[in-house]
Amino acid sequence: MEKKDELIKIFAKSIRDILNRVTVNFDEVQEIRLRVGAPLLIVYKNEEYYIGKSGGLSRDFRDTYLVLRGELRETMEYMSNYSLYAFEEEMKQGFITIQGGHRIGLAGKTILDETGIKTMKFVSFINVRLSHQVKGCSDPILPYLYENGEILHTLIISPPRCGKTTLLRDVIRQVSNGTKDHQGITVGVVDERSEIGACYQGVPQNELGIRTDVLDCCPKAKGMMMLIRTMSPRVIAVDEIGSRDDLEAMEYVMNCGCKLIATVHGTSIDDLKQKPVLRNLVNERIFQRYIVLNNKGRIGNIDQIYDSRGTQLYKAEIHQMGKSWERQECVAYG
Repeated sequence: MEKKDELIKIFAKSIRDILNRVTVNFDEVQEIRLRVGAPLLIVYKNEEYYIGKSGGLSRDFRDTYLVLRGELRETMEYMSNYSLYAFEEEMKQGFITIQGGHRIGLAGKTILDETGIKTMKFVSFINVRLSHQVKGCSDPILPYLYENGEILHTLIISPPRCGKTTLLRDVIRQVSNGTKDHQGITVGVVDERSEIGACYQGVPQNELGIRTDVLDCCPKAKGMMMLIRTMSPRVIAVDEIGSRDDLEAMEYVMNCGCKLIATVHGTSIDDLKQKPVLRNLVNERIFQRYIVLNNKGRIGNIDQIYDSRGTQLYKAEIHQMGKSWERQECVAYG
């Protein structure tokens, strides 16, 4: 209830009243979408539903509530505390981050100048992505991220909405704080979209550990270089790698003796091999561990773990009575 109360206060009063009638567990709500003249939508447990005026969820378009332009404008005022100017820098990137760590994706008319996007006006589309912390969700994989007491270069591979950022966040927290088996170490986080730490006025709203430094709203490639030069991290963590600049910065990080933990969109190691920019990551065995997620069950559900050679180390088995981890014989991948 606390998360729900915290969240709905940012919406226009009429939409707030509707959301107050929604009876789902907001700890499992992933997105709420507003589009002018279009249905009010919610993504709950990886499923999309229309929201009716009574607060009921439906798959029938006829049972939905249509969002008005005035409601969207009022929502923007609440989200920005009546000061959109204060969020101008973030809006250039298409989002703002509010208290609680929730990220608000925005789309509308962009205003350009000689340097690129100056700001955004006539915002007509809003995607509220709820920030979730699932402490302990990385417990099953942590023992396999270390070797001889040292953290390993790790890549988390995941389709959209499978909890890769949630898992990464918990890995950062535990590596930073330390566990009963490993001492805590300094972690530098480049949070380009304010999704990992969800900083609000420079302070992370999500718990990232006592030895973690965060560069918020900073491009990944530049941020990795900055952290190496200024904060002396032993581990750098980034979300959603993919560009050539990212790969060059990652090589620099690794050559400096710093470990890297990153995520990437994908479904498997084979999937990465089909992407020209990412193919070298696999072929050159840059990462020592690959964590593959799936969308079965809870957020951050681990499907498989591989080492740098593509040897399968673990695979999650789903039984009738629930989920459990079972050791598999090591087999060569592909």
